[in-house]
Amino acid sequence: MTLTFHKRAEGPQVAYLFPGQGAQAVGMGKQLYDASPGAREVFNEVDDALGRSLTKVLFEGPEDELRQTINAQPGIMAVSLACVKAMEENLDPKEMPQPVMMAGHSLGEYTALAVAGVLDVSETARLVHMRGSLMQEACDQNPGTMAAVIGLDQMSLEEVARETGVWVSNVNTAEQIVISGEPLGIARAMDLASARGAKKVIQLRVGGAFHSGLMEPARAGLVEAIESLEFKDPEIPIIGNCTGQPLTTAESVKQELVAQICSCVQWKDSVDYIVGSGVDSFLEIGPGRALNGMVKRISRGATTVNVGDIDSILELHKN
Repeated sequence: MTLTFHKRAEGPQVAYLFPGQGAQAVGMGKQLYDASPGAREVFNEVDDALGRSLTKVLFEGPEDELRQTINAQPGIMAVSLACVKAMEENLDPKEMPQPVMMAGHSLGEYTALAVAGVLDVSETARLVHMRGSLMQEACDQNPGTMAAVIGLDQMSLEEVARETGVWVSNVNTAEQIVISGEPLGIARAMDLASARGAKKVIQLRVGGAFHSGLMEPARAGLVEAIESLEFKDPEIPIIGNCTGQPLTTAESVKQELVAQICSCVQWKDSVDYIVGSGVDSFLEIGPGRALNGMVKRISRGATTVNVGDIDSILELHKN
C-alpha cells in the first residue's frame, strides 16, 4: 500500500507548517489513531515501512525512548501526516484549508514531501528513519550540543560563532537564534553571547550539534538514501530551510535535503518569503505550537492556527 494525500481543498488559502524534532510528547497521536480511520492508516503504514511498532513508543513511551532521534523524527512526521489525513476525512472540501505553499522546520521539511506528493508515506518514513540513524551516527562520532540565544542580533552572534568555533544553526526569528557545536565551544559561546548583550542563553536538551559541520559524516549516506528513491516535483511549493525560497522541482528538493543536514535553518527567511508572497494565514500541523509562536514574532499581523488532534480539527469544522 502506498498512501498519498488527495488535493481536494477548497477552503481558505493558507501556508501549511510542519514541526521538527523537539515537539514530541508521549501519547501524541493516540486520539487521532482512535478517532480517525485515515489517521490510523498513516500510523499503520509508517509501522509497516519501518518494520517495527513506532506507534507503541509514541503512545506509551517511555519518554527517554521517544526522545531518541530514530523515534522522535519519524514519530513527529507520522503525527503530522495523520493530522492531514484526519482533516481530509472530517472536513468537506470547502472547509479544508487550501495550502498554497508549505514549509517544515528541519525534520518538518520531510513531512512536507509526503503532503506535496514528492514521496509517498512509506518512502518518506523510510527516508526519515535513515536520516535519523545517520544523524545519530554523526552525533556518536562528533559529540556536540546546541544552545538558544535570545535577544542578540544575527551579525553579532555570527561573530561569536567565528570566535568560538561553533555554527549558527537555526535563525528562528530576529530575536531567537540557535547555535551548534562541540560542548566546550558552545559553553564559551554562551558566555560570550551573554557578555555581548544577549537577554538569555539556554542550553538545549538535544543529542547532538544538528545543522552544523559536525553532521558532515551523515551527508554521504543521506545522498545515497535520496538517490535510491524516485522524487516527483512538488504539487505545492515547499519553501526551503536553507534558502528561504520555493522548491518546485524534484532536483531542487534533493539538493535542499542534502544541504540542510549541515546548513543553517533559515526559518525567518522562509516565513518572510511566505508573508511577502501575500499569504498571512498559517496552519501548523502536528504536535506542539512552537512554529506558530515564531510566526507571530516574525509577522505580528499573521493569523495562526494549530491542528494536532481531533478536537482542533473539529474546531476548523465549526468555524
